[in-house]
Amino acid sequence: MKASYWKDKIVLVTGGSSGLGLELTLAFAKHGARVVIAALEKEAVETVTQDFQNQGLNVTGFQVNVCRDEDVQRLKEEIVARYGKLDALVNVAGRTDRGKMLNCDAAHFAKVMELNFIALVRVTHTFLPMLLESRGNVINIGSLASKSASCWTGAYPASKHAVAAYSQQLRLEHGRDGLKTLLVCPGPIQRETERLYPLEGLEDLPESARRPGAGVKVKKLSPEFLVSEILRASEKGEPDLVLPKKARILFTINQMFPKLGDWLVLKNT
Repeated sequence: MKASYWKDKIVLVTGGSSGLGLELTLAFAKHGARVVIAALEKEAVETVTQDFQNQGLNVTGFQVNVCRDEDVQRLKEEIVARYGKLDALVNVAGRTDRGKMLNCDAAHFAKVMELNFIALVRVTHTFLPMLLESRGNVINIGSLASKSASCWTGAYPASKHAVAAYSQQLRLEHGRDGLKTLLVCPGPIQRETERLYPLEGLEDLPESARRPGAGVKVKKLSPEFLVSEILRASEKGEPDLVLPKKARILFTINQMFPKLGDWLVLKNT
């Protein structure tokens, strides 16, 4: 049986204690990787790390605020001391957003951009020399919003568009050095219980804004399928992964015919 591409690789997952980050941590660990979780909530990190270790999986966890330089530097020192290298970085940590443009000022945008984009850059830049040395993998979790904006989603699309541009720049400058950079653009993910966005203070938004994707009309993705596709695409060195795949049609129309693209976005949200 062919050994997994990820066996014995050191993989860092930000936001790895919940949601998609937790699913990815489990998948990498089951493929034989040695996974490091970096997440904000200390209790959650300790709980999920212990749970993985009880399953015999090689997972360690650290409480890290990726919005703080000193926390990310401390994390690097821990990884260097324990493993001496890093083979893959998975940037999952982020937040969604809701709001009307009329109510989203520069301070609002700055707050969302700080976690969704600036923190991602902070972590990636800190570990980039190690990843170049290992000819490793960067996986940036974007969104369908990385390719097309939509109504009522506040600063979220702008922050995810920035992630898309940064991912492309990494590919252009460091692809020749062996770095594999994957931008993941998923639609809403299927959950046992649908997560609804709280609209306290945002009562002027339509009820659909509470739903994942602010009511985008696409079939929700199975987390197991999404995770398996992420690992496959990263291993193969693919530049981006858009799911559902048919969303690419809308993105192409958006670029070629913006007016028609806007009409289709409004029709499907």
